[in-house]
Amino acid sequence: MVEGTEVLLLPREVGDLVDLIAASGTQARAIAEVRAMGDLQRVPLEGASLRAPIRRFRRDVLCTGWNYWDHFEEGRGKREGQEVDKPKAPTFFTKSPDTVIGPNDDIAFDKRISSKWDYEAELALVIGKPGRSIPASRALDHVFGYCLANDVSQRDLQRRHGGQWLKGKSIDGTMPIGPWLVTPDELDIPNIRLESVLNGKVMQSALVKQMAFPIAELIAELSFGMTLHPGDVILTGTPAGVGNAREPQVFMQEGDEIVVRGSGLGELRNRLVAHDLYGVSDVPAMDAA
Repeated sequence: MVEGTEVLLLPREVGDLVDLIAASGTQARAIAEVRAMGDLQRVPLEGASLRAPIRRFRRDVLCTGWNYWDHFEEGRGKREGQEVDKPKAPTFFTKSPDTVIGPNDDIAFDKRISSKWDYEAELALVIGKPGRSIPASRALDHVFGYCLANDVSQRDLQRRHGGQWLKGKSIDGTMPIGPWLVTPDELDIPNIRLESVLNGKVMQSALVKQMAFPIAELIAELSFGMTLHPGDVILTGTPAGVGNAREPQVFMQEGDEIVVRGSGLGELRNRLVAHDLYGVSDVPAMDAA
C-alpha cells in the first residue's frame, strides 16, 4: 500500500492483492485490515520496481471496444472491409492474461508477429465484490479500484482473423497495467484525462466522461447473466487518436517509448524491445504478408 513517499509491504501470509480483495470485498475494509496488521515493513517508493498490481487471473482480461464515439467514428472506412453499424450496447471481448506486464516493463516486440503495432490508452477497473446481473444503480459498489492500461494491438492480426479482437490483442508481454490501484474515493472519475504520448508527442487526449457507455452501464451489461469475480480486470475502451486511424498511419516500432497517463492515476512508461515471439512457427510472418 502506497502511503506518501513510502510503500507498506504486506505480510506474505496475506497472499497477493487478489487474495486481499477477495477477503475484504471493499476498499475501506481492505485498508482497515492493512492498518490492523501493525508495524509493517516500509520501503521508499522512489526507486521501487513496480509490478502489475494484478498478476493472477482466474479468467481472461475483460475488455470494451468502441466506448468513445470519436474513436468509433475515426475508424470508419479504415477497417479494411470489416465495417459495422454503430453499436447500441457495449461491445465486449477478452484478451489473454499473458499479455500483462508491469508499468515500466519492456513491451515485447517482434515485427514477424505484426507489422502494425498500435497504442490504446485506457482506464481499467478491478472488481472487488462478486455479482451477477448487477443493476447499474449498484454497479460502482462492486469496483475495488482503478488503474491505467495500454491495450497494445496488432491491427493486421485483427484483420487476418476476421476482424475479431482476441488474437490481435493477445500477444504475450504487450499490455502494461498499473502503476497501482487507486480507490474510487481518491478520484474524480468523470474528469480523469487519459493521454497517450508516443516518443514525446501526445497522440490521445480525452476525458473519461466522453465514454459512450459509462462505467456503471458497462458493469451492468457485462454482468448480465454472468458472474464477475473479485480481481477481475475490466478495460473500459480507448478514445480517438489511435495510430491505425491516422493519416498517414502511425505504428510503434522497436525502440519507441509509449507513455499512458491519467489524472490521479500516475503513468505507464514502456519501451518496445525486440523479443523472439515467432520462434519456430510455420505461420507466415506478418511483416512479409
